[in-house]
Amino acid sequence: MIELNTPQGNYPVAAILFDKDGTLLQFVSLWGSWGECFLDQFARKLEQRGLSFPEQHRASLLGTVHDAAGKITDYDRNGPLAMGTMSDLYAIASWQGYSLGLSWAEAVELVDSCRNAADTMLEQSRPVRPLPGLVPFLDACAAQGIPMAVVTADETSAAESHLRWLGIRQYFTAVIGTDQVERGKPFPDMALLACGRLGVSPAEAAVIGDTNGDMRMAAAAGAAVAIGIAGGITAGLAASAAAEGPEANAGGSGQAAASRVTAAADAAAGGSSDAHGASDAGRCGLAADTQAAGTLLPDADCIVSSYAELGVGRIAR
Repeated sequence: MIELNTPQGNYPVAAILFDKDGTLLQFVSLWGSWGECFLDQFARKLEQRGLSFPEQHRASLLGTVHDAAGKITDYDRNGPLAMGTMSDLYAIASWQGYSLGLSWAEAVELVDSCRNAADTMLEQSRPVRPLPGLVPFLDACAAQGIPMAVVTADETSAAESHLRWLGIRQYFTAVIGTDQVERGKPFPDMALLACGRLGVSPAEAAVIGDTNGDMRMAAAAGAAVAIGIAGGITAGLAASAAAEGPEANAGGSGQAAASRVTAAADAAAGGSSDAHGASDAGRCGLAADTQAAGTLLPDADCIVSSYAELGVGRIAR
């Protein structure tokens, strides 16, 4: 049996399930590029039809944080881009087009063309980067013979491509996209399917992710432990604060994602011994990143800043 070593303690596990975006690869490197292209195309195609995409909705449409130049600098970890399926994103954008005056058929066609443009851009640029410390951790797990799988809200074919672009596809026995199950995160379906493919009980599996949807999926599946990756949250909070000026998002609801992320910093700064006191006491030693993440990942059993805090080894007998 293998132990997964965390700052909080050690957990006997027979497999590890990983979310993809924000957990294996840096979220903004991939989805920031995709989101900027999609939103630019969306605004341009609406303008060609004599319609205007409200600037205050630019950030709230997908749950992204933008700087003054419109570049995506962070994302709402509880928003649609982070937790929703691709179908969810297209439905949200189609509804926006419909609400601006397009027929539903026209809105769906417009969104599909935006998607194709953004997907083509990704295929050409392949803007993917692994999280710090990921590859050494995967190497350590592989050396111990731990079966691993990916469980992602993305579609399976896209996930397979992203893993190949990163050069890490060979580590995973199974890749489960949301298109393979009836219900995506936070429901347990993907975790249960992955465990079935790996031949392990969910109670013997660890789940590693960066959103509370990952943590809730783990709990619903009865996983051994749900570990939240908090890396980059402090940087994201700083970006959110910078983006909250009126020149950045033009005020209004466009600041919703930034405000939610900034609220996590406020909660952390105010201390975590109130609403989340009991659960915080059971978490790993929290630094600045992980204190803020405690607000965004309330259902995590353990929160770490990076893979450098995790290890694996054989259980001594």
